Amino acid sequence: MHQPSFRGIVAALSRKAPRPGLGTAVFGARLLIAFSLPSHVFAHEAHPAAQPATAAVLDEAPFLKENDAAMTKMMNDMAIKPTGDIDRDFVAMMAPHHQGAIDMAISELRYGKNEQLRRIAQEIIVDQMQEIAAMNLAIGKPATDSAPAPTQQQPASTAAQHHHSGMQMDMPLR
Repeated sequence: MHQPSFRGIVAALSRKAPRPGLGTAVFGARLLIAFSLPSHVFAHEAHPAAQPATAAVLDEAPFLKENDAAMTKMMNDMAIKPTGDIDRDFVAMMAPHHQGAIDMAISELRYGKNEQLRRIAQEIIVDQMQEIAAMNLAIGKPATDSAPAPTQQQPASTAAQHHHSGMQMDMPLR
């Protein structure tokens, strides 16, 4: 059997190739545009229209909304004005980053079903809180605020709330 040479293949293709002209120029321009634009520009043409939301997607909506809020808050809080103190600036950016991980882990605990992932989320909360505390201590700030742990419910009521809700109180407010 005869193996065609590279030169023979090129010659055969060149005989079949269209002669330069308007059609070739248009084809070349379309190729140039197709390869120069990001692929997501044409993505809508390649995929069928979105199907109606399923029950699973609707069930996930609160989780996605909570996660999006956590990410937005984290990114906003990380955008600090530099102080000139690298260590303080590092903590000022890392603490919200760690808090974002805590907030996302809390969402997993609220909505997730996988027990292994729920345990990992619990570990993330503990680890990230410890790291925030250690970073704060390293720059001379208090380790933590006196707030309940993120997975604990806030106190149901306080004396001030009872007072404002119209309940009579026998004890004076201080």
